[in-house]
Amino acid sequence: MKALDRTHDPRATSWVESADGHADFPIQNLPLGIVTLPGADAPRGGVAIGDMVLDIAGVAGLLDGKAAEAARLADAPNLNALFADGNGAADALRLALFDLLSDPAHADAVRPHLHAGADCMLHLPFTIGDYTDFYTGIHHAENIGKQFRPDNPLLPNYKYVPIGYHGRASSIRPSGIDVIRPKGQTKAPDAEAPSFGPTKRLDHELEMAIWIGAGNRLGQPIPVGRADDHIAGLSILNDWSARDIQAWEYQPLGPFLAKNFHSTVSPWLVTAAALAPYRIAQPPRPAGDPAPLPYLRDEEDQAAGAYAVTMEVHLLTPRMREAGEAPARLSSGPMTAMYWTAAQLVAHHTANGCDLHAGDLLGTGTLSGKEKSSFGSMAELTVGGREPITLPNGETRGFLEDGDELIMTAHAARDGFARIGFGECRSRIRPAAA
Repeated sequence: MKALDRTHDPRATSWVESADGHADFPIQNLPLGIVTLPGADAPRGGVAIGDMVLDIAGVAGLLDGKAAEAARLADAPNLNALFADGNGAADALRLALFDLLSDPAHADAVRPHLHAGADCMLHLPFTIGDYTDFYTGIHHAENIGKQFRPDNPLLPNYKYVPIGYHGRASSIRPSGIDVIRPKGQTKAPDAEAPSFGPTKRLDHELEMAIWIGAGNRLGQPIPVGRADDHIAGLSILNDWSARDIQAWEYQPLGPFLAKNFHSTVSPWLVTAAALAPYRIAQPPRPAGDPAPLPYLRDEEDQAAGAYAVTMEVHLLTPRMREAGEAPARLSSGPMTAMYWTAAQLVAHHTANGCDLHAGDLLGTGTLSGKEKSSFGSMAELTVGGREPITLPNGETRGFLEDGDELIMTAHAARDGFARIGFGECRSRIRPAAA
């Protein structure tokens, strides 16, 4: 696990006016992203600080050594090169930028390279080569399983092997890009044959994105005790799902058109270094659950392999938007709902020799807590649409409708440290294409 340093000091402050006490981006965070700055033609690396974005390339001349080289690697349309050899370059850059942004002596030299975040266009932080979605939220798995197998919701392998499937990297988009309602085949229980058309059961899935930094060579598994070295950081992920299409198509080979039409990711990479103070023990397995097989077992990972991160989902309907009302909170829950740690996911993914690469994305799967207030999908909140929820303005929802906007947020918090956040993962639903 990463050691703590001066960047994690909760007393640290910044001369950037909006930074101190910022809900997401105080000086203790410094997340990395790819931005198009006002008046610029090409995207390049930036850092969020308060309500501002720092142009990394703009301050490269104020840095030296490994930090200066890292700034040059970040002067690119993605962060792949910055993390290709591991987290060392990004960690050196983080320390150097912390010093520039915390010491008022650097303010005059740095200020010209700060831009209002609202004026910047945000992109995906990496060029994503591959995307794998896991199923680590055990309460979500139980809730969904009960709708089909009330007496035995979990399949026999769930507590032995991290379940996952390979998703579609080409349809992942950053926050703010609209989702077009997908079409596909569906089959009603009483119908003789399937029909084709727009999904009637469009759903969200509250997940976290695990970004891979340094990869591994084909045929060379990553041991669970070394897996943290290959994780660049985290973002928020909404893995949109068409439940009615999924129900008809998923057997025998699993998700296909119900999942590959769009996934939304928050654009800021909260680095592994920034998350170091928020590493906590993995919740113990319930009595009677099998222990992980040896290749997934590591005492240090169990002691500090989870994250003290809280996630929230809000819904803004067209009627709320027109009335100027605030979004309604649908749920809030902890990232500790993961049955497997991030390191275990990386270790299992490569256990057969599969090679990962910088910029690969792993989804945690929907992270629902035990209580309904923490359920991370409409399928759970409404029991498959059979029990619609009532919103504060009197509207009801079984599943998501055209014009609805989902806003996901997350933050890390722990006693003795400053709160840091991930920004927004937001998308509005548009009608199906003609």
